[in-house]
Amino acid sequence: AVIGCGGVGDAAIAGARLAGASTIIAVDRDKGKLDWALGLGATHTVDASQVDAVAAIQELTGGFGADVVIDAVGRPETWKQAFYARDLAGTVVLVGVPTPEMTLEMPLIDFFSRGGSLKSSWYGDCLPERDFPMLVDLYEQGRLPLEKFVTERIGLDDVEAAFDKMHDGTVLRSVVIL
Repeated sequence: AVIGCGGVGDAAIAGARLAGASTIIAVDRDKGKLDWALGLGATHTVDASQVDAVAAIQELTGGFGADVVIDAVGRPETWKQAFYARDLAGTVVLVGVPTPEMTLEMPLIDFFSRGGSLKSSWYGDCLPERDFPMLVDLYEQGRLPLEKFVTERIGLDDVEAAFDKMHDGTVLRSVVIL
């Protein structure tokens, strides 16, 4: 399951598809982002503005929870959703970057009693010299649809407006064409 279907979350969805995941659950509060996620490999969507995301993920996984839950938002609320939506032996991966003042308060017994793994991932734990050639190969094979990540092409004068659109969630990624 991936919580947050912007550019980073959708990249995680595409990666899960490439890795052979049979069920990929996209969670967001924006229908447009959920549609993008389906186009990049999600098999199910959960509109977190309409339903309890944890309950929906558990229902979609036969009551067990997801093997891996990626929090691509980086907020305490979404991390807690990820934590409780995973299988007891599952993994939570924090890829969304929290702000320095954010804190997390949870009962410590929940960490002990639920097992599994908790980790963060900075830039996808990528080693460019190893991973970039592999990503290029996947793109050339037609298995990594990079063009689906580009929502619009803009001129240099439109960069500020593109940042506004990105923050508003109306584009996935803008590419500057000179």
